[in-house]
Amino acid sequence: MANPSRGPTRTRIRVRGAGTALGALLVAAGSLVAVVGPPPAGAAARHAAAKHSGAVIVLTAGSLETIMKTAVEPGFHKATGYTVTDISGGSTGLAQDIKGGIHRADVFWSAAPTSDRLLMGAKNGNWVTWYLTFATTSLVLGYEPKDRFASAIRHGPWWKVVTEPGFRIGRTNPATDPKGRLTVDALRKAARQHEVAALAAIVEDKATVFTETSLVGRLQAGQLDAGFFYAVEAAAAHFPTVPLAGVAEKADYTLTVVANAPHPAAAYAFVAWLLSPTAKRLLAAHGLDELGKPVLAGKKSEVPASMKKVVG
Repeated sequence: MANPSRGPTRTRIRVRGAGTALGALLVAAGSLVAVVGPPPAGAAARHAAAKHSGAVIVLTAGSLETIMKTAVEPGFHKATGYTVTDISGGSTGLAQDIKGGIHRADVFWSAAPTSDRLLMGAKNGNWVTWYLTFATTSLVLGYEPKDRFASAIRHGPWWKVVTEPGFRIGRTNPATDPKGRLTVDALRKAARQHEVAALAAIVEDKATVFTETSLVGRLQAGQLDAGFFYAVEAAAAHFPTVPLAGVAEKADYTLTVVANAPHPAAAYAFVAWLLSPTAKRLLAAHGLDELGKPVLAGKKSEVPASMKKVVG
């Protein structure tokens, strides 16, 4: 049977929602829509109290798939009335899909600023003119508590356990997923630090590579003994982890509204809500660490005034 890791990265699409109207949070979202044209006089107040309909298309890093399904989509819908069409996959691959016209997107929620930069500038189609770095999570080794190697993972050096005979390790493709690149960096650093050639050999073993959206399921199904995950996806899937002692790799999550977004009002409402105190508490409860203040990159002139206040 062909190795599924050798095929192209696949995405999953969901539309979620059931809930009630927004309160005060959409005051900010309403002001964000000014970037595509200011509302008529008095519309801001009506917009704040209105229940909206329609979908926002969000291209999301695959590591956020569970948190999107269980927390973000229902929370955003309850607050605004909008539903979410979520397309999940490796951030690099999603950026390539945007550039190639494979997916139309309103919002790009990436796991690395490098993915946003692939869409910036005339040569890249000017799909992204600004982005916010607003949250982070660590790269960890995740495992099933009843796995045959569980005790060894808990008590032994991670870099030694993953090279044990018969150990089945999983990672993502560094060509399409920033987490895959961080994993390669971690393995190579550990190989040099501990002089263990078998760690570097994992980097060359294509059989250890799987799509980002399938890695959690493979671990839970017992097809892997452990895998390299972000702390946020491990927390959402409720499996234990150990830190990668000796190396410190982390993801930096970014947000942007894509140029020519088909649903700009819903797009800015999504960004405004995700940066709100309510969403911040929700994300923290699911293992995502938000920065004290989002960091803006790109053309400030393209960002709505209300968002500039948020990021300083």
